[in-house]
Amino acid sequence: MTKQLTDSIKLRHGAVLNNRIVMSPMQTHSGLRDGFASEDTIAYYAARSKAAGMLITEFHYVSENGGPSYVPGYPEQLAAYSDDHISGLTKVASALKKDGNKAILQIHHGGRAAIGQAVSGQDVVAPSALDFPFLDYPVRALTDQEIHAIIADFGQATRRAIAAGFDGVEIHGANHYLLQQFFSAWSNQRTDDWGGDLNRRMAFPLAVVQEVKRVIAEEQAADFIVGYRISPDEIHGDNVGYTYKESVQLVAEIAKHELDYIHLSLWGGYGSRPSGVDASYASLFKEVLDDQTQLIIVGGVFDAQSAADAVANYSDLIAVGRGTLVDPQFANKIVTGNDADIFHEVSPETMAYVEWTPGLKEAFTRKDALGLPPLPGGETIQSLHTGRFDMYRKA
Repeated sequence: MTKQLTDSIKLRHGAVLNNRIVMSPMQTHSGLRDGFASEDTIAYYAARSKAAGMLITEFHYVSENGGPSYVPGYPEQLAAYSDDHISGLTKVASALKKDGNKAILQIHHGGRAAIGQAVSGQDVVAPSALDFPFLDYPVRALTDQEIHAIIADFGQATRRAIAAGFDGVEIHGANHYLLQQFFSAWSNQRTDDWGGDLNRRMAFPLAVVQEVKRVIAEEQAADFIVGYRISPDEIHGDNVGYTYKESVQLVAEIAKHELDYIHLSLWGGYGSRPSGVDASYASLFKEVLDDQTQLIIVGGVFDAQSAADAVANYSDLIAVGRGTLVDPQFANKIVTGNDADIFHEVSPETMAYVEWTPGLKEAFTRKDALGLPPLPGGETIQSLHTGRFDMYRKA
């Protein structure tokens, strides 16, 4: 029987999703100092409570030295490294869940990408102390004690997610952040238990998975959802961190811990495949998953037709990023048969509807924003088409 976008899905641990559409995690540029949620954060997520059956927040850093991964001059990234964050997390979870869909907190550590540490004169930590040509600050290798502390921090962030009312967590092991840095042979050149051969490069991400699962069991959160996001390969010219063959092996090990889903971060679209391989990333990873572990893929979905194709031919669930950024009612319009009314661009007339944060508005209108050219008309939004959302391909 062909999978339909409107199917309800019962996950491994009992949670039920209202449909097969997932809101992809995307940074809102809305955090207050030290990673606290702002009123703009809450309004943005409240507007997207019907965007998908499962709604994944932007990344929240779990250790004080794990972020913020922000562009100087913009609002901060959000955090979950202390109990003081629980109040804001509760508001985010409530905003997302108010229409009956599932809210997932994405948790991560920036590692070498924690620009905020460098800006404030603090150590930026990574698996190995290497001179990365794309960074203008040094990084320091984590000690064994610090590694164990960060693993524990992922567990504590999970406890806070449970306390705040989230339905699950997504462990962010993609997009060149700390978990990927440990798995990468290029960025991890350790010779201890945390680096070297493939098995030792798997040790840190697997330890994080185990700690998250341990805390969930300890908190007796029976139907709590656990997912893991991964970039399927890391190949940048001569710098090869790992290939899809190695990441498939990592996912096979992660799957032994009975997660609810694996989330592939794909740059080339939902049907993309490794260079020279006659099979999609989705099919290659699906081979090592049992029938209770759902596969989420992402990329190139802006309408009901492409979303339907993704779940019918490639995966169990489809994540939509830019589509839900432009239309907060993306899934609701599909479920109610109004998919022809999905918006594909942002204009001055739709700004109230999309509830963008001031930080998001600035990110798309500021002349020097992330290297993007200014929009037509200079500093004001004239007509923002989905094709201009390249900055969110990694999200």
